[in-house]
Amino acid sequence: MKAVLFDMFGVIARLQSPQSRAALQAVAGGDPDRFWQAYWSQRAPYDRGDVTGPAYWQGVCAALGIRADERLTGDLIAADLDSWSEVDDRAVALLAELADRGVVLGLLSNIPEELAARYEATQPWLDRFAVRGLSCRIGSAKPEPAAYEWCLRELGLPPEEVLFVDDREDNVRAARELGLRGHLFTTPNALRSVLAAELP
Repeated sequence: MKAVLFDMFGVIARLQSPQSRAALQAVAGGDPDRFWQAYWSQRAPYDRGDVTGPAYWQGVCAALGIRADERLTGDLIAADLDSWSEVDDRAVALLAELADRGVVLGLLSNIPEELAARYEATQPWLDRFAVRGLSCRIGSAKPEPAAYEWCLRELGLPPEEVLFVDDREDNVRAARELGLRGHLFTTPNALRSVLAAELP
């Protein structure tokens, strides 16, 4: 194994907490179940960069029967970005260790442009990645094969020399189907054990 291709959310950055989810849903108001159905049903085009943040939230609000004026749209974007902005320092420390050992690091993340820009402005550890496959900029998102294939081309490595790490089984399965090694992430310590066995 010569490279590790990391997912971002659920591995290096934390998933939305119950508190941040509640804060985001409260901005929109209404029924929480309807809100999250609308939120996720329209998320893929936003992650792929097919639509902007305002257009995404106008679509969500339309599905909820809410008028999305400029102020509400801005508040929803801000609360959404906040909900995805907590980082796991243990995972960041692991990135530093791997980089210091000379392991090639790649990132493959389903992420909209506004959130990508925030991370680039605030998280210097992103510089440790030789390749950043951000869905909003490569035009495809996991588990679409094109997303993994883009990263492999940029890494310049055959799939069997790359370990893909993600917290979602469907994403790991898609990577394995393309020949990558796959690890379903649970904790940084569990990943350390895998890496100790895989790395030369």
